[in-house]
Amino acid sequence: MWSDGAQVIYSWTLFALLQLSALERQIFDFLGFQWAPILGNFLHIIVVILGLFGTIQYRPRYIVVYTVWTALWVTWNVFIICFYLEVGGLSKDTDLMTFNISVHRSWWREHGPGCVRRVLPPSAHGMTDDYTYVSVTGCIVDFQYLEVIHSAVQILLSLVGFVYACYVISIFMEEEDTCRNK
Repeated sequence: MWSDGAQVIYSWTLFALLQLSALERQIFDFLGFQWAPILGNFLHIIVVILGLFGTIQYRPRYIVVYTVWTALWVTWNVFIICFYLEVGGLSKDTDLMTFNISVHRSWWREHGPGCVRRVLPPSAHGMTDDYTYVSVTGCIVDFQYLEVIHSAVQILLSLVGFVYACYVISIFMEEEDTCRNK
């Protein structure tokens, strides 16, 4: 039942979409020096590979690890949505995503679609910091909504992956039970 070609193609397609979306997000988080999401994305990529391996090699325990991780991943992405929409006292202007080790923010803040970025010199004389003020205007979509869209896509793909993983686990367990009863 599991060796059906359509199911194998569906598995590869789903895991490819999960990996591509995670890699795309990883790239933009690296560009913005967002260390917390970088770590989360890295773990997600590893667990998706583990889930794919479990599906191909008939290892239900690996798929269970993937399903548990998916629940955590959805929770993380809900947190990111709340963070960028400033729900519940969270503020997108804090250094939470960078572990307070840099002043970087989302890459999309300055490089979003249609954004015009101008670097202005510091206004006060004698400032020793070499930080410059960046003025961003004309964005078609504000950066926080782009981050929310990224997280929403991750949630949707993860929910599909979760349902599919539960289905695969049930098939594996059914086949295991029929083998024991023979």
